[in-house]
Amino acid sequence: MELRHLRYFVAVAEELHFGRAADLLGISQPPLSQQIQALEQELGVRLFERSNRHVALTDAGRLFLEETRQTLAQVSKSVDVVRRAQQGEIGELQIGFTASAPFVSIIPRAVFAFRQAFPAVHLDLQEMPSSQVCQALIDKKLQIGMIRPLELPTELDAVELLREPLVALLHAGHPLAGEQNGGLALAELADEPFVFFPRSYGTGLHAQLFGLARQAGFTPRITQEAHEALTIIGLVAAGLGVSVLPASFRRIRIDGVVFRTLTDTDATTAVWLVKRRQERSPLAQAFIDLLTREVQALK
Repeated sequence: MELRHLRYFVAVAEELHFGRAADLLGISQPPLSQQIQALEQELGVRLFERSNRHVALTDAGRLFLEETRQTLAQVSKSVDVVRRAQQGEIGELQIGFTASAPFVSIIPRAVFAFRQAFPAVHLDLQEMPSSQVCQALIDKKLQIGMIRPLELPTELDAVELLREPLVALLHAGHPLAGEQNGGLALAELADEPFVFFPRSYGTGLHAQLFGLARQAGFTPRITQEAHEALTIIGLVAAGLGVSVLPASFRRIRIDGVVFRTLTDTDATTAVWLVKRRQERSPLAQAFIDLLTREVQALK
């Protein structure tokens, strides 16, 4: 039994006329009659009552028609699902992102636009440090990552989405907090206690802060560690030290915290889009294309 036999049967069952059914199917009547007879022989059931002037479904034929319609509908649905999956319109997309990514306006905008364009795609968004995003990509637990710059394994490729300034965070009562609209050299914080991510956390910002401080002639004195940027901002508000974060965190308004842009030459950070070099997912490519268009629209 083949799908064409089922389609032939439905055509005859709906027309109750072999000639009209043959015309609809684009075949001649004798082969159609032979195929229906072969189907009945294979099933061991008579599906039609035939006479010279009349064709009618048997009781078994009526039951078989209902089941056959469901079967053909499911086949059609399966074909549609496969085609949509191939075109990147359906399925699941796993995206890993560093905690600061949602504060960069382009990223939540791109996620929203993707959900509007591909409502049948389930987005699995996972927050983790940049180093863990890279490892999850290598382990094929993620398809796309958005991270802060760090040294990448050879299996991964990165595209810079955007670049933004680094800012110093100070308690509002700090002597250096007064000139909020002016810049600040990192060297001016050399004697300050810092609140920052632990080295083991795996954020690219840790290496960048220490690199900038080395150029400024000092080593940051980390007196309080925290794994979350929001916690760092809160601890600065509590007067436990100063910190350095991407400028996008200015969107968070916490009383008692002042942001000042660093004037050091290399005091900028980027957001990278990262994927496996061998990634071929249509869904991943669709998201990359959309995000790239959002970036270009801002330029």
